[in-house]
Amino acid sequence: MYLLLGASGVGKTLLVKRLQKLCSKDGSRELGEPPPTLPTVGTNLTDLLIQKKITIRELGGCMGPIWPSYYGDCSSVLFMIDAANPTQISSSCVQLLSLLSAEQLASASVLILFNKIDLPCYMSLVEMKSLFRIQDIITCANQPITVVETSARDGTGLSDVLQWLRSTLKDPR
Repeated sequence: MYLLLGASGVGKTLLVKRLQKLCSKDGSRELGEPPPTLPTVGTNLTDLLIQKKITIRELGGCMGPIWPSYYGDCSSVLFMIDAANPTQISSSCVQLLSLLSAEQLASASVLILFNKIDLPCYMSLVEMKSLFRIQDIITCANQPITVVETSARDGTGLSDVLQWLRSTLKDPR
């Protein structure tokens, strides 16, 4: 089980819809126009076929206080941050540190996604890494952490997400 976490409105639902499209059996690699999405209330389960079937459980951002109740059956975490919304930075950092310190996730692989890099007001990867002190977090964390810039809207970085998902399948944890 993979958990997809992040604040409300960061693009989690669009990300899983786009990944589903890229993994579909119709062979189409063209994403086309972004599909409509609604804010997730509760949880969404999405199956992707990447060498084998994996399930991504997306938890709504408003469910942050109960995220830990889902950590037990989780092998990997995708944590999404809105790179175009500086007002969410501090709360996203607190959420990230909280999940990294959770005992149940001590051996989980973690992918940090800086999303919405297609917007003109997005903060660069250098700025985001500096604000989050990503290097300090990676150094202190027990988990292997990967950082990727994405745009779920235009598809930038989605191949890197798929590559990370494939790499976690090979990890015998």
